[in-house]
Amino acid sequence: MASLARRAMSLAQIPSARVPAASVCQRRGLAGAADQHGSTKVDFWKQPTNPGNWKEEHFVLISLSGWGLLFYSGYKLFTGGKGEKPVEAAQ
Repeated sequence: MASLARRAMSLAQIPSARVPAASVCQRRGLAGAADQHGSTKVDFWKQPTNPGNWKEEHFVLISLSGWGLLFYSGYKLFTGGKGEKPVEAAQ
């Protein structure tokens, strides 16, 4: 979207004032992610014992599933883990 606005502005300017090489130059100076800062992040199944090196998405999914398992098992433990008993017919 920004490139379309930039082109529209360049077309509206005086044609003799335009520099032809300027439209070819890359204008995304600091947008690249060529160098990494810190350690590289890996999938959790490649280093399961080192959560500090996991990708953020994997850490969030594992953490949420762990908390869910903890709450569900606590619920089942404190409620007895039983469902409703069927009512037997009176004789």
